[in-house]
Amino acid sequence: MLQTREVRDGMSDLIVKAAVKDALSDQNVSADFYDALNEEVAELLDDAAERAEANDRKTVQPRDL
Repeated sequence: MLQTREVRDGMSDLIVKAAVKDALSDQNVSADFYDALNEEVAELLDDAAERAEANDRKTVQPRDL
């Protein structure tokens, strides 16, 4: 399972800031937005991993989102 504590403690980034900035090219992006987005992604991945595990699978699939 993903170690989201490490992500939340700032030890690991799940997002690519340049890609986010490109996707939002018509908008300004605050510096703290990236941290908030990273945390949301970490939670999404945790939830997906838990659902896969609850269904006795080691493979996380799109339906787990």
